[in-house]
Amino acid sequence: MGKTLVLTEKPSVARDIARVLGCRQNGEGCIISPKYIVTWALGHLVTLADPEVYDGKYQTWRLEDLPMLPKKMQLVVIKQTSKQFKAVSALLRRPDIDELVIATDAGREGELVARWIMQKAGFKGNARRLWISSQTDAAVRAGFQNLRPAKEYDNLFRSAQARSEADWLVGLNVTRALTCKYNAQLSAGRVQTPTLSLIVAREDEILKFRPKDYYTVCARFDGFSATYRDSKNNARFFERERAEEIANYVRGKRAVLSELKKEYKHKTPPAAYDLTELQRDANRKYAYSAKQTLTLMQSLYETHKILTYPRTDSRYITDDVVPTLPDRLKAVSAGPYRDAAQKLLRSKTISVKYIVNNAKVGDHHAIIPTEQFVNLSALSHEERNIYDLVVRRFLAVLSPAFEYEEVSLRITVDKHSFFARGSTVINSGWKELYGKLDDDGDDSEDGARSQQLPPLKQGMALNVNGCDVVAGKTKPPARYTEATLLTAMENPSGQVEDSRLKSILEATSGLGTPATRADIIEKLFDSFYIERRGKEIYPTSKGRQLVSIVPPDLKSAELTAKWEQKLKLIEKGQISDAAFISEMREYASRLVKEVTASDAKFTHDNVTREKCPECGKYLLDVNGKKGRMLVCPDRECGYRKGVSVITNARCPNCHKKLEMRGEGENKTFFCACGYREKLADFEKRRETAGAGKRDVEKYLREQKKQSGSGNTALADQLAKWLES
Repeated sequence: MGKTLVLTEKPSVARDIARVLGCRQNGEGCIISPKYIVTWALGHLVTLADPEVYDGKYQTWRLEDLPMLPKKMQLVVIKQTSKQFKAVSALLRRPDIDELVIATDAGREGELVARWIMQKAGFKGNARRLWISSQTDAAVRAGFQNLRPAKEYDNLFRSAQARSEADWLVGLNVTRALTCKYNAQLSAGRVQTPTLSLIVAREDEILKFRPKDYYTVCARFDGFSATYRDSKNNARFFERERAEEIANYVRGKRAVLSELKKEYKHKTPPAAYDLTELQRDANRKYAYSAKQTLTLMQSLYETHKILTYPRTDSRYITDDVVPTLPDRLKAVSAGPYRDAAQKLLRSKTISVKYIVNNAKVGDHHAIIPTEQFVNLSALSHEERNIYDLVVRRFLAVLSPAFEYEEVSLRITVDKHSFFARGSTVINSGWKELYGKLDDDGDDSEDGARSQQLPPLKQGMALNVNGCDVVAGKTKPPARYTEATLLTAMENPSGQVEDSRLKSILEATSGLGTPATRADIIEKLFDSFYIERRGKEIYPTSKGRQLVSIVPPDLKSAELTAKWEQKLKLIEKGQISDAAFISEMREYASRLVKEVTASDAKFTHDNVTREKCPECGKYLLDVNGKKGRMLVCPDRECGYRKGVSVITNARCPNCHKKLEMRGEGENKTFFCACGYREKLADFEKRRETAGAGKRDVEKYLREQKKQSGSGNTALADQLAKWLES
């Protein structure tokens, strides 16, 4: 009897699927049962060949050899994972394999991983597709009962391959052209360059901004305050004299509550998480990078199996997921979520009006908990934080709206009007999950926030107990953080003027995809185009110069919009991938000509007097993600040396992260506030201070290894302390 070969994307997924299918015998790069053989990739095992594979002359980077336009793109086995490719290839050629089940990640990139392996191995047999959104045993079993013919996903593969070949043609040609033209390590691409352009444009706005002084007039009454607005509803004065004139006039006067409005309002819960929204919130709340959040999500999805597929751009679920909601609520009924989950389960029907929208779900639905029961003590502190965000959002979106009554007041002192607002909670609804029972909306134009109001009646007289002129300054736009940059990448339509292309960007995922945005941001850091200061992102001189010299096409999200439009048409079978690639070859040629003909200049303004020990060129001083580095400007040399590292140790004076400089016995902590301490002295102080949180985390990990669950009373108490 023949066997079914199952190809997964990662070893951890392979082990889980193998267990569900009853595979227990280990083989060479696979797990075997009488009916199934489960094998795995390690991400991509096969990729597009480097330029030098097509022609030896490309080993040296020269402008005169560009553009590089291979007649047919070739695939090569990735050297680092070639052993696993040989194992998978041998399995694909086994005579007893009746069919292949493609079980790589269900999406464009996952399809590419499998199809390139099949192509390189020469597999021509029967293939079917597993398409699931979570890794629970129930989801895997249901998926294997509903396998689809692989040919139904042929156009998805063509779309993925076209995207990859186009990025090769445009990215590699422009990168080589820039590097050769300006004798610097420069790179460009259709996603990373518009993203960098966003950051540079924001920095230009900030540098050009000139703050202006303004003034507001705030009157104090018994138990509350109100802000002056003129007949045009403006609260700000740009002349202090006018503000002082009004304040002086109303002080000590009698006022009348001339208008009191009560209005019922409600706020529906926020939609469930997609990956980008989760990365935004994790950055705001925990300062996690987009890459870190994706890694943690991947662990919660693959290893713990308690959250669904992370790389999704949908914030809703479909009707067919609704019957599973009770089991998902039961699964999260632990620790701080027990009461809220049980309350929803006790209701006659679970309200799904805020989470179900079939039309807004693509390949995968929103990130929600699975039906797998959770052992909270098995999660690391960071995993627990991400899990907490997802579960609270899941419980919130199934909860009632937050209802409140808003009270708006207009108080007049002769011809002058002051305004105030307050609110009373009617039903806390979903906000109960977050401990926010006030209407915490944005500040209004005048800076007034909702406040608690005493009992008031329209027409009553009030005393003006005081009146202040409050000075302020107009603020420049804020620099991007990873959270706000992700938002800008998701909605970059401001870079595009064509209304049709705007709508394409809004309908697709914007710049990059939920799966790739984290890597794009990391690449900008690694290339020293941007640097992080606290949470804020600054462009470096190198980044600013790159944006000024790249072809204009590559600076706008418009290119991505045009590509996405055509890739979607390829996916639907409405245009051919060959026609798209032909267009990209012409486009790459044009971009190379633009770079070559440019008279722009590029200069390194961070050159040190220290020479590279490898090639003798003067090293560049750069700020990396983890601290300062000296790097060689020569692309072929690649020498790097760490100068200082930002550590997790905190300054005892100002509590900022300490920077470590020096080597060996001279390693010393430095802080911006002036504090200094040798590493040896720091370690002695730490020993005498007793166990810290890191020691406790290590203890908990050891307990879990020894007991299996680590679910002891002491462990639970220590876990709570870590969260405090």
